[in-house]
Amino acid sequence: MTQTPDARTERTDRRAGELTPRELLRWAWRQLTSMRTALILLLLLALAAVPGSVIPQENLDSLETSRWREAHPTLAPIYDRLGLFDVYGSVWFAAVYILLMVSLIGCILPRTWVYLRAIRAEPPRAPRNLERLPDHASYDTDLGGEAVLTRARAVLRERGYRVRAAADGDDAVSAERGYLREVGNLLFHLSVVVVLVGFAMGGLFGYKGGMIVVVGTPVANTPNSYDDLVPGTLFQAEDMDPFVFTVDDFDVEWIEDGPGIGTSRGFASHLTYRERDGEEKEYRLRVNHPLKVGSTELFLIGHGYAPVITVRDGEGNIAYSGPTIFLPQGPDLLSFGVVKAPDARPEQIGLDGLFFPTFVMTPDGDLTNVPGRPRNPLLSMSVYRGDLDMDAADSTSQSVYVLDTSKATKVEGEDGKDLRLDLSPGETAELPDGLGSVTFERVVDWNRIQISQTPGKRIALAGVVLALVGLLGSLFIRPRRVWVRAVAGGGGTLVTVAALDRTGGGDVTTVIEELVEALAEEEKT
Repeated sequence: MTQTPDARTERTDRRAGELTPRELLRWAWRQLTSMRTALILLLLLALAAVPGSVIPQENLDSLETSRWREAHPTLAPIYDRLGLFDVYGSVWFAAVYILLMVSLIGCILPRTWVYLRAIRAEPPRAPRNLERLPDHASYDTDLGGEAVLTRARAVLRERGYRVRAAADGDDAVSAERGYLREVGNLLFHLSVVVVLVGFAMGGLFGYKGGMIVVVGTPVANTPNSYDDLVPGTLFQAEDMDPFVFTVDDFDVEWIEDGPGIGTSRGFASHLTYRERDGEEKEYRLRVNHPLKVGSTELFLIGHGYAPVITVRDGEGNIAYSGPTIFLPQGPDLLSFGVVKAPDARPEQIGLDGLFFPTFVMTPDGDLTNVPGRPRNPLLSMSVYRGDLDMDAADSTSQSVYVLDTSKATKVEGEDGKDLRLDLSPGETAELPDGLGSVTFERVVDWNRIQISQTPGKRIALAGVVLALVGLLGSLFIRPRRVWVRAVAGGGGTLVTVAALDRTGGGDVTTVIEELVEALAEEEKT
């Protein structure tokens, strides 16, 4: 056929090895959907999750993240640009996630069609010379060749083999089993996609948040009740399950390691909760034993102490009163907290300091805390007077755990040194210069409750189960082919049995011996 001038010109203009846009897209698709690329992307996804486990995440612990920023002022801007404070919500993590799903689907679908065609196909014909196979056996019989082959088909079918249909002129039987091994491989690869889809659904339609709940304080499941809330991209506030709960009591099981020293072993919060228009119910919330309300789960993940502090100003009015959350600084629950009294008159009052659940005085005169149950509580705080910057435009974004003292000054005692209040429960300290007084009334517990709604967790669990089933199938199912040939001779019929393990590592000697024995038993019968 004669080519047109335009076709010849186009072909001449292309250099050797140059690809058209269509060919380039086809090549890129084949590279993306190759198993090697899928494994590389899976490794990249695992590596990308490492920073999320090492670096504080903004959406999980904003306070810890802000502390990390303050401690690393040089690295913080770089991490912000790279999205390392929100790894799982970053663009590059989502790109790896989506590419991995596309790659796996592109790997699985073609293999599925190939496997379906292989299921419908019959076992291949027997090789011409079975004696050349590594594993084979032969014996002589007086039966005719057709009778031997008929009995071989029956025996192989009883053992779960799929037998090739008989045809005129065939002197051998072909059989095969172990097709489900490939199903195991496909299930294992499919399970990765299912797990990814489950996590994606949780990230899109679910949410996770945390709140610090003081014992005895009722809390409603609304967005305003959360200290930190990470909603999914497609999550709406009206999707939250409506309920109210209260931590009525909190128990800690202590192991006494010595006189006055102990280690906490078990935690339990006694809750009462009520769904919309429902009856009030009770639940004992423990670690790894969440409370499920509708599609929402409540987890107990931490606890601490909230001293009840009352601040009166110079006019005798209560400027601040109530339980104050103190955050633990270590396993001994030595805690830090702040108090802000912006309504105090004539000057605003602020306090920050430490709470010692069990304090002791060292020989050097310093205060220290003894780990264990609270036996000797002490509140030790510094006092500030002046402008706490609570009227600034961004005051709503100020953390309740941080006291801005940039425009305030420390209160001094009669000795001219910075005033330090050391109070036990029930004690009151008068502030100098008629500023007012501070009372440490008592101590109550608080619980850190994590509340989450993960709609894709059952899908992810199904993916894990599929992975186990597929892995077991690919490990223990052996695909094998067996051939039986019967050739008539002068003194009888020579029967040759051969087998081949398609994985290349299985021993089929036992299979041949059992088949020969079964055929021999059939002959005796």
